[in-house]
Amino acid sequence: MAKKRRSAKQKANDKRLGRMAKARAAGRKVKRKVKSSTKKGQVRKTARRAYKKVKRRSSVKSIKSLVGSNTIKKVALGVGGGVMASALISYIAPNSSIARFAAPAGAYALGGIEGIIGNFALGMLTPRTATNANVAPQMEAL
Repeated sequence: MAKKRRSAKQKANDKRLGRMAKARAAGRKVKRKVKSSTKKGQVRKTARRAYKKVKRRSSVKSIKSLVGSNTIKKVALGVGGGVMASALISYIAPNSSIARFAAPAGAYALGGIEGIIGNFALGMLTPRTATNANVAPQMEAL
């Protein structure tokens, strides 16, 4: 089988690579030419595209965007801040009159307006426990 003849450009490139290898072996710094071609969209126009990019749609991406959105984060921070603030106030001053405002204040401090809305929505959805079941009822005076 006969070998294919190398083109003039291929031979010139071989010479160039040979010179660079020789210079590197001698310990000299090798300078390389940078291709100067126009760019459009950060892609060289002279570059050959070997394959086409395929866009794939994924359901995981939509879930990540929902969880990763700022609104959901602020709502979660607000709910957590409200729970922490109300627990702190009920621990420090259980019968205080400001205990009603602790949860919204904590929700606003951590989550802003979205936090307050999330805290109120959670308050509407969860049933309230009025009294502790473990405490014995007080005896009434006759």
